[in-house]
Amino acid sequence: MLEYFDRTSVIVKDLVLIGGGHSHAIVLKMFGIKPLPGVRLTLISDVLHAPYSGMLPGHVAGFYDYDECHIDLRSLAEFAGCQILVDRAIAIDFNKNLVICQTRPPVNFDLLSVDIGSNPASLSVPGAAEYTIAAKPVPEFLASWNQLISERANHPQKPLRIAIVGGGAGGVELALNMQSRLGKEEVRTKREENLENLSSEIHLFHSGAELMPAHNHRVRRRLQEILISRSIQLHLKEKVCAVKKIERETNPQFPTDYQISCKSGLELECDHIFWVTQASAANWIKESGLAADSNGFMQVNDCLQSVSHSNVFGAGDIAAMVNYPRPKAGVFAVRQGKPLFENLQQFLLEKPLKPFAPQQQYLGLIGTGNKRAIASRGSFMWESALLWYWKDWIDRQFMQKFSNLPKTRNTK
Repeated sequence: MLEYFDRTSVIVKDLVLIGGGHSHAIVLKMFGIKPLPGVRLTLISDVLHAPYSGMLPGHVAGFYDYDECHIDLRSLAEFAGCQILVDRAIAIDFNKNLVICQTRPPVNFDLLSVDIGSNPASLSVPGAAEYTIAAKPVPEFLASWNQLISERANHPQKPLRIAIVGGGAGGVELALNMQSRLGKEEVRTKREENLENLSSEIHLFHSGAELMPAHNHRVRRRLQEILISRSIQLHLKEKVCAVKKIERETNPQFPTDYQISCKSGLELECDHIFWVTQASAANWIKESGLAADSNGFMQVNDCLQSVSHSNVFGAGDIAAMVNYPRPKAGVFAVRQGKPLFENLQQFLLEKPLKPFAPQQQYLGLIGTGNKRAIASRGSFMWESALLWYWKDWIDRQFMQKFSNLPKTRNTK
């Protein structure tokens, strides 16, 4: 699928953006405000609506609808005078300066920027790729979650057991927001259909002795208390080593269950398994010849420029700043948007690039699924409903930047 928006100037350079992540959304907005004559913009994205990570847990809990937590890339591209190729990049041919796509012909570039995010690691565990639901790519995850909610509504008295593998911030926040949504659905069903004995279980598996190792002890302890109080069953120091499907010939209405096996010998049967382990990089980054770290993430310098290819830039989870290693968090992708835009323009204008230094620490706001949040920064922790409303305001302000765009952009 091709979405194309005409430009009146003579094209002298092709700038191709791979991925519709947070940084690229900001780049598109800023190109619409400050276009560069003679530059043809192309966005290669497998979605037309990019999920905003800050609001996804709230979407899972039912606090936000789809449009509230997705960035409309089509309207952004139109504002920026950018053509969209709805496809997935799978390789880069640096001999010919071509981006190789999954379904369409290769795309020529003079300058390239990559912002494709990351995926959960360890899907190499036997059965994990086939039988679990990865937290990313987000569209596939949300489709599976919405189907689960729909099935729950159609079969409310069927026992439901969910397993989440990964006890970092993502897995913990997902468990709490899933539990909140299922709880609300069960209350609604009991009220509207006069049904009792509805049961659902959530199990959280983590290979470490403590959840959320990137956060301070007070945050870890408090979230563990909340999980236990919500009857979310914790399996700490349990390394999942296999996932398999079980056929239930005796119950044709619900024929499929899954089994998680751990290195300790623990086994658990469940209906759905969500995989939320630490981030990993797309294989094609390293296979294309881009310099990458030991985890496959594209290495960039202080100007967000590839350390191996001067005409390639990167931002967001897929990029690893050599001099500023940071966790994979959406806040860094958002902060990289403006410096990425500036350096892309500087490169095209053949002017010196501008170095960028990300903040040393960041404030993590972890939603607990009940319109409360926990703030985490260094050794600091604070829990309050006010934090959730503050986070909600911040997230809505960010999303507002990409809505109600002018019908005509600046062409100076």
